[in-house]
Amino acid sequence: MVILTVGLNHTTAPVEIRERLHLSGTALPPFFERLVQEGGVNERLVLSTCNRVEVYAVTENPEHAQVTIPRLLAEGTRTPLALFEDRLYWHRHDAAVRHAFRVAASLDSLVLGESQILSQVKAAYEVARAQGVTGPILNTLMTRSLGVAKKVRTETGIGEAAVSIPSAAIGLAKTIFGELSGRTVLILGAGEMAEVAVRHLRGEGVQAVVVAHRHFDRAVEMAAQLEGRAVRFDQIHQELLQADIVLSSTAAPHHIVHRADVEELIRLRRNRPLFLIDIAVPRDIDPAVNEIDNVYLYDIDDLEGVVAGHRLAREREAEQAELLIDREVASFLRWLKSLEVVPTLVMLRRHLEEIREAELAKALSRLPGLTPAQQDVVRTLAHGIINKVLHHPTTELKRQSVNRDGLLYVSALRRLFGLQDDD
Repeated sequence: MVILTVGLNHTTAPVEIRERLHLSGTALPPFFERLVQEGGVNERLVLSTCNRVEVYAVTENPEHAQVTIPRLLAEGTRTPLALFEDRLYWHRHDAAVRHAFRVAASLDSLVLGESQILSQVKAAYEVARAQGVTGPILNTLMTRSLGVAKKVRTETGIGEAAVSIPSAAIGLAKTIFGELSGRTVLILGAGEMAEVAVRHLRGEGVQAVVVAHRHFDRAVEMAAQLEGRAVRFDQIHQELLQADIVLSSTAAPHHIVHRADVEELIRLRRNRPLFLIDIAVPRDIDPAVNEIDNVYLYDIDDLEGVVAGHRLAREREAEQAELLIDREVASFLRWLKSLEVVPTLVMLRRHLEEIREAELAKALSRLPGLTPAQQDVVRTLAHGIINKVLHHPTTELKRQSVNRDGLLYVSALRRLFGLQDDD
């Protein structure tokens, strides 16, 4: 049996192709069935996310499956094979195991160390298992993939540092305020990045969101989306008195918040901290504001610098994660090879014992004068010969099973003795 992965991801195909190949819901059962009937696949699983579409299969004929899976994927999604065939990658056996572990651990993700892929792998596995299309090999591969991912997140710092502008801003806010629950956020303008940041802040427990925009109807629309309150743009100085965090991303050609304004605000706020995030270009907030006590101003360059440093930190942690995965891949392959050896040895012993019993019956039928004790001697002799014959092949097969070519020894032994799995 060979583990095979066929797929494409954000590095090999644009989103226009990935979304066409998305497989889920009612499309999965017939696809799984055709993998068996036409692809010769014994176990199967599909991981289909916004960044990747991958088919994991266990098969005795990987060459045939490797050709058939893309065709079935094309037919199942009504997408011309020529559109994506040259964008596919294939991984076999140990490479497929490593790939599965790296995907679950987010080492193959668009954002290194992101956490969403772990839940996506788990969901894909649960769907396949519920449909009864996995078996002992894929069950173990997926269970270990999830376990490896958790190890990577607990034993390395790959997921700790923020690697997006919104998450970096939230991280800085936490260093200033500690817990963000109960805080008030004021949005100036309607930039997409500010919206994303506010959604993350909501998840951190931010209590109130206030939206100000030069076009009040746009402020009302955005406030509704963020479950906040809209105000007119000429009211922002009043709102600054209550806000803890300000996200500014207007298209103004000049500063809309000046040093003198903020100095007066801080006095009225009784020096309560104010965190300002200016992600507008040109900048909305006078840089001199940062010189005021208890005022913390970060612009887009500051945040990019934080993110760049965090990306480097994640890359260093990824090196440790790769070493961990090396160990886990080796452990899985040892298990997989032992899985092949054990049933082969059982079949070999059973095969030889059947021959022994048949030949003993013939011999004893030709020696009717033997006493029971003499018959036992003959049986013991035959039993001893079988054990002697099996000793070296058993020892050598177990020894070779942990090597890279161990499965070749198993296959050769089965062919030489005509051993077949029971149906």
